[in-house]
Amino acid sequence: MWCVRRVPLWALLSAVAAPLLLIGGWTLAEARQTGGYDPVTDTISALAAVDADDRWIMTLGLVGLGLCHCVTAAGLRPLAPAGRLLLALGGVATVAVAATPLPAGAGSSTAGAGSSTPHALAAAIAFGALALWPALATRGARPRWLALTGVLVLAVGWFVVELTVGGPRVGLSERVAAGAEALCPLVVVLRLRLRLADA
Repeated sequence: MWCVRRVPLWALLSAVAAPLLLIGGWTLAEARQTGGYDPVTDTISALAAVDADDRWIMTLGLVGLGLCHCVTAAGLRPLAPAGRLLLALGGVATVAVAATPLPAGAGSSTAGAGSSTPHALAAAIAFGALALWPALATRGARPRWLALTGVLVLAVGWFVVELTVGGPRVGLSERVAAGAEALCPLVVVLRLRLRLADA
């Protein structure tokens, strides 16, 4: 039976597309680099930096990811509006990350991602919003939602520490954090669709 609280199929499709765009984007863009790109030490943003080879690949991947988060947020009708808005904010901030590419040489492990203030600000908003949205999406404190938020916050925390101290695994930690945040909406959509199908 159809009801307005149901998660629509288009939200499932956008939630599936999000991690495919991110992971596919960084995989393809990395393969196109000729300057010794290292996914363990170099940031994802370096793949869309001004001096990156075929930077349009990662730029489109980030834009697509951000738009998918916005579409998924619109379809998560059973959830609290605050969480949905935070997911959409994370999506908009991800598009802003793509719109403010790093200058030449700024995405390497030695330069760090902070050499472009607009880019760093957009990335901070995106990572923060996409880590915290599950905690605000639930109607009432539910341990699963808080645990999901905790996992995302820990992943982002690892990335922040690596970035701050110039650690040797900046790229790896960013991929773990960004990948987890891209997969999270899909997990939530699947859970809600299965729960509502059984109701």
